[in-house]
Amino acid sequence: MSNTIIDTNFNFPNQKSVYKGKVREVYNINDELLVMVATDRLSAFDVVMPKGIPYKGQILNQIATKMMKATEDLVPNWLVATPDPNVAVGHLCEPFKVEMVIRGYMSGHAAREYKAGKRELCGVTMPDGMNENDKFPQPIITPATKAEHGNHDEDISREDILKRGIVSKEDYVVLEDYTRKLFQRGTEIAAKRGLILVDTKYEFGKTKDGQIVLIDEIHTPDSSRYFYADGYEERQTKGEAQKQLSKEFVRQWLIANGFQGLEGQSVPFMSDSYIETVSERYIELYENITGETFVKADVSDIQGRIEANVLAYLK
Repeated sequence: MSNTIIDTNFNFPNQKSVYKGKVREVYNINDELLVMVATDRLSAFDVVMPKGIPYKGQILNQIATKMMKATEDLVPNWLVATPDPNVAVGHLCEPFKVEMVIRGYMSGHAAREYKAGKRELCGVTMPDGMNENDKFPQPIITPATKAEHGNHDEDISREDILKRGIVSKEDYVVLEDYTRKLFQRGTEIAAKRGLILVDTKYEFGKTKDGQIVLIDEIHTPDSSRYFYADGYEERQTKGEAQKQLSKEFVRQWLIANGFQGLEGQSVPFMSDSYIETVSERYIELYENITGETFVKADVSDIQGRIEANVLAYLK
């Protein structure tokens, strides 16, 4: 498993700073461009797992950049170039401190809250009488605050976002509009591939000239949950679990092994064979969502490859 990229320490020309997120590392070039490196780190319950997942960074980066191109007619985005399978280069943006989460179905976090008896999520009412994985009458937007590294993202209502001045009302209206448009397009793209886009999150930022743009990732297995459309109704009728493509299978494995990111819990041991199965699931999702065969990049020297490709681009 040594052929994974867990951490980077590049020093590019005109580099001003580097920000290390849970999965991505972002290099600021001259306060103009951002070089975003998707690592093979795996985060679940806001905790980064000790081992990397082979090809995960490449998969996330390539799905995200394909989806940006497939939605740029609807919503402007930050992307300028993809000089390496693990790298996206885009315009420097000031990120909004909220994640725009949108849910078409009662799944994951929403289902856990619902089971606990809650009928309101982020100020949005969830109808009574729903079962896990049922479709909402209309998609609901349930934002989350962007946590600092190591902290948990927190649910927040539209009302609180505006009251606390996290986003201006004028900007928030745009974020909601863009979120609904992207989710609709994502739903259509998924349907063509025999998938259901269940829920997802989008992140936005402002360019230097004040334009609101989509940043970070879009419709990847880390930011989204997908079900297989084939057999969905039948499984719901029988009360069976849905067949899904997302990171949820990792969360379920962690829960089964006594870990939910709570204080005092430690991450269970992940064997090489388990990590291999996680990598295979990510490849499966890539091929399902894009309709293309996944081509593994050369991982004999990932750091060297990325550095050479980025330097060639920046020249």
